[in-house]
Amino acid sequence: QVQLVESGGGLVQAGGSLRLSCAASGRTFSGFGMGWFRQAPGKEREFVAAISRGGVHTYYADSVKGRFTISRDNSKNTVSLLMDSLEPADTAVYYCAAEGRGDAAFLWDEYDYWGQGTQVTVSS
Repeated sequence: QVQLVESGGGLVQAGGSLRLSCAASGRTFSGFGMGWFRQAPGKEREFVAAISRGGVHTYYADSVKGRFTISRDNSKNTVSLLMDSLEPADTAVYYCAAEGRGDAAFLWDEYDYWGQGTQVTVSS
């Protein structure tokens, strides 16, 4: 089992920045691929970013590429999502997820463990 706890969400004006963090406990964090997903009201959960277990490979949704940066610190069992140039369309609940094969996966059903989510609201 892996427990994931997100933090760092909040209310920010358009053009601002936020850093989300996800703290993991339980099984060896360094063996997991990690991802961030988001879900806005009335919409399906969508992929945001992912990072492989060693941090070598990162992938981003086109909608956030160039604005968001995913990173991980295996010594601290954390994964972060730095979000710059935020837009109202980024408003959603953001979820951290862990994938047992260590890959940077795109699809939500490839992930084995999920956090409870943290709300990000971007005002115009």
